[in-house]
Amino acid sequence: MTDNIHTPNSPREGRILVVDDELSIRKAIRIALLQAGYEVGEAVDGQEAITALGDGDNPLMVDAILCDIRMPRINGIDAIYFFRTHYPSIPVIVLTGYPDCDLAVTLMKMGVRDYLVKPVTKQDLLRVLKCAVDNHRLFKGQFVA
Repeated sequence: MTDNIHTPNSPREGRILVVDDELSIRKAIRIALLQAGYEVGEAVDGQEAITALGDGDNPLMVDAILCDIRMPRINGIDAIYFFRTHYPSIPVIVLTGYPDCDLAVTLMKMGVRDYLVKPVTKQDLLRVLKCAVDNHRLFKGQFVA
């Protein structure tokens, strides 16, 4: 199976904010998303993500948020609560290395769209994000091809 490689003239698939304190994880996800045609924003923790999303006159506009749970400063649970409260239309997908069924149920009740456990395959990650972005665009009234 070949990857969809983004070329400068091809349309962007959407913008994803990746929130994870591990540089190696963010880098691998960024590469996969860029190859699939997404724009990628990154934050090292919940505090940085919250700041980026609501930064004054120039907030970061995203189609989905991919968020880890265990991070310094503001952890994923608190960040997700903020995202759901202030940006309820933006889909949030959890990507964690610490599976917890009770936490997954709690987060889904809070409005998290999906709960993925590391390591996740590139295909599964892209499938979940594509569905989230497509639904977000439909919600915003944008055409989805």
